[in-house]
Amino acid sequence: MTIPEQDAIASEILRQTAARGPERSICPSEVARALAGGDAGPWRPLLGPVRQAAITLARAGQLEILRKGKPVPAEEVRGVIRLRQPGDGAPEA
Repeated sequence: MTIPEQDAIASEILRQTAARGPERSICPSEVARALAGGDAGPWRPLLGPVRQAAITLARAGQLEILRKGKPVPAEEVRGVIRLRQPGDGAPEA
């Protein structure tokens, strides 16, 4: 299996999060499945590269990474995460 370029992975993350809108999130596995051609494709090896692309996008301010429903800094990403478009810039409570 060939791992897609980081730009292709980032584009798919941004496409899916834009389709959901800033109020809803996606799972990294959704991106991996789409890149692998669906559930039947070998998508699990893509999870690491998807997470890495998400961290890069978050550092650039193009994505929010959520853990337990709350945004986390890219440096603190671990465990189960979800991805969404950045919010409207309102301060976090």
